[in-house]
Amino acid sequence: MKHILITGVCGQIGTELVRKLRKELPNALILATDIKTPPSSVLSFADFELLDVCDTQAVQSIIQKNQIDTVYHLAALLSATGERHPALAWRVNLTAFFDLLEISRNHNVKMVIMPSSIGAFGPTTPRDNTPNLTIMRPTTMYGITKVTGELLMEYYYLKFGLDCRGMRFPGIISSETEPGGGTTDFAVDFYYKAVQNQAATCFVREDTILPFMYMPDAIDVLWELAIADSNRLSTRIYNVTAFSASAKDFENAIVKKILNFKVDYQPDYRQQIADSWPRSLDDSLARNDWGWNPKFDLEKMTIDMIKNLRLKLG
Repeated sequence: MKHILITGVCGQIGTELVRKLRKELPNALILATDIKTPPSSVLSFADFELLDVCDTQAVQSIIQKNQIDTVYHLAALLSATGERHPALAWRVNLTAFFDLLEISRNHNVKMVIMPSSIGAFGPTTPRDNTPNLTIMRPTTMYGITKVTGELLMEYYYLKFGLDCRGMRFPGIISSETEPGGGTTDFAVDFYYKAVQNQAATCFVREDTILPFMYMPDAIDVLWELAIADSNRLSTRIYNVTAFSASAKDFENAIVKKILNFKVDYQPDYRQQIADSWPRSLDDSLARNDWGWNPKFDLEKMTIDMIKNLRLKLG
């Protein structure tokens, strides 16, 4: 990886991925892109250009001009936002991705890495210890675009030899970026509200259990899968997880550190989305193929989140 393109850098993952890549690859060209200007924390670690991933000509021009060999494709509309804007979700999450794969195979890109998520599963998927290979019939536009994107990655690898790699992330929790339209964002919101001595309103039931991961672990996934020996990869898409917890588990973990924290549970349309997703994931393939091993559980993450948010929010 010498010439790296990151799309959607202003999202939850991109703002922290650039730091990891700069640390591991100090001499690489890291070109961060988005439809808006990122915070200074991104600009300190990467070059930046404005880019709409739906503008195929602009994507091709950037890849050619910068001799890109690796793409981290992070641009996407998340689950709840995608349900409000399904046509836009299709264009951003799928049409733009298909065009990116075509450009990549025709312009010497060696590797394309795109996060998928538990949204690719659906209500008929086994919800406990969900296997890597299982029935996948999502009922959201976000999920439909993600599972189709996974199939495209496998197709471009088998048909054209384009080294496509992806991971099905659970809910990701970060102290660096605020909630951005995902169904698991209630957990992130809990921490922000607690540190600011505010009550939180939760849009899922307190007994809703979902898999999660702390952002530092997610960044490790994105790096470790990218550098894994291709000969050891038994699939192109991997389940990855760190721990599973209910909304009430998050509340209780925070109350141990911030005694006055309160949550009002008011489930809305996002409850149906959450109920269609796994409660836990089997990520044994990732652990066996490339040594995936998370560092944070709920308790360790809670301690670190509160510490970081107190520094950030004063």
